[in-house]
Order: sequence, then structure tokens, then C-alpha cells
Amino acid sequence: MKKYFPSSELIINEDGSVFHLHVKPEQLADKVILVGDPGRVALVASHFEEKECETESREFRTITGTYKGKRITVLSTGIGCDNIDIVVNELDALANIDFDTREEKDVFRQLELVRIGTCGGLQPYTPVGTFICSEKSIGFDGLLNFYAGRNEVCDLGFEEAFKKHMNWSPLLGGPYVIDASTELIERIGQEDMVRGVTIAAGGFFGPQGRELRIPLADPKQNEKIESFKYKEFRITNFEMESSALAGLSKLMGHKAMTVCMVIANRLIKEANTGYKNTIDILIRTVLDRI
Repeated sequence: MKKYFPSSELIINEDGSVFHLHVKPEQLADKVILVGDPGRVALVASHFEEKECETESREFRTITGTYKGKRITVLSTGIGCDNIDIVVNELDALANIDFDTREEKDVFRQLELVRIGTCGGLQPYTPVGTFICSEKSIGFDGLLNFYAGRNEVCDLGFEEAFKKHMNWSPLLGGPYVIDASTELIERIGQEDMVRGVTIAAGGFFGPQGRELRIPLADPKQNEKIESFKYKEFRITNFEMESSALAGLSKLMGHKAMTVCMVIANRLIKEANTGYKNTIDILIRTVLDRI
């Protein structure tokens, strides 16, 4: 018997679009580029030869079009793993739930989800301007812990080593370690990108070791992060979405990865806010390879 999804679980708007994104099933391409900033959607779509639809709701702006013969959807998520929970679940619903019957479709439709973002570098070999593709992500957000099957998709040995090294506080949600799609990493993360381990933090300030007026619970957090090593892996960067994207996608059967440009290096305390032209190079690179 097929699973039925009542209106309390899957909210569909009167126009047939999914609740938060306001996207209809026929408007979604198999290849999806995710960006945090709604303003960056237009930058990505400026490279499309054709645009077939455009929707906007809250921080979620969506354009579907064609780039070099490939049908692509670009969508803004806003900031944080909580928003990724909304976006990935609703994208999967658009692809794999029949909105008329509210039942799961007979044939699974796999999506390719590539997030293009910005991040803070944590190693001397990740200076400002570096492109980092997140081979692994460490989720400080705790989101995946709410879903069944997290242990089956996570790197449990890495998790235990990391918690021991950090002397992880029981007051914090347990970190989880998740791999991106190997196939996407190979295709998109080529010789011009560093393959890294990315921490997805639950905030921009304290969770990333930034101290303004409130003292940090662990002032040595970033020092411990920078010195951590597990097998051949070192932690390369901070951002705020990659773990939820990789984790939810793996549980659902989709391919996902995150690639970010370093706009600040926390180790050598440098930053560049004038990164608009360089991010367009990264966008065109992803568009060519997705």
C-alpha cells in the first residue's frame, strides 16, 4: 500500500505549488543549483539562454531555464540548515510525490543538488579566493539527528574522533559527519578546487568562534578545529548549510554537494567583501559541469 501524505504533513497551496517555495512540480528541473542569497539567483540565471518560469516567496526565489541545452533550476535557500530542511524536503516532494493523489510516485526521480556559497577558510592552504568543494561535512546543527537512518549514512568513526578531540559538550547537539555525492565531487570538484571537510555551523558568530559582546563557551574551539586530523582529513572551512544538504539528500537518494569560495580566512584573519566578480567565475564553472 502506498504511503499517503495528508495536508498537515505536505501543505500544497491553492495554485498547486508547494507551501514555502511556491514552485509547482512541472517547474522543477532535475539539476538544481542552490544559493543562499536571493539576489544571487538572478546572477546565476543571467547565464541562461532561456528562462521558462520565475517564482518568489519569502527568501525563496526560483528561476528555471536552460543553459547550454541543460534544463536547470536555481533556487535561493536563505541562511542556515533549518532552511535547507524546508528546501530539500519540498524539492523531494515536488519530484517524488503525486500532488493530485498525495501518494508517493511509482518511479523515483533523482535530483542533482549543488550549493554554491561563500565560506571562511581554516587552513593556510585555503586563502581568500580558494574554491572548496565539501567532500565531507560536519553538522553542528543537529538536524540529521531528527531523522531515522542517520547512523547508516554518517561516518561514525570520524564523529567519535572529532567529539573526543573537541571534548564535545553534552549541552550541544551531537555533530554528524556526512559525505557528499562522490560522482558530483568527481565531476564538479576538479583540479581548480580544494577537496575539503566543511563545518556547517548553527550560527555565524558563537558557533563559528566569533566573539562580540558575549564570551564564548569554548574560547579554544577554533584552535582545536584547526589542529584536528582524522586519517588524511583536515577541516578546511566554515559555512552554514552543507551538512543538512548532503545528509537529507543521502537519506532521500538524491545526489548533492556544496562548493564555496573562501571570502575570509580565520587563521590569518583576512577577509574580502568585494568578491562579486570571483563568485561569478565559480557559478559559470558549476553551470558548465553540472
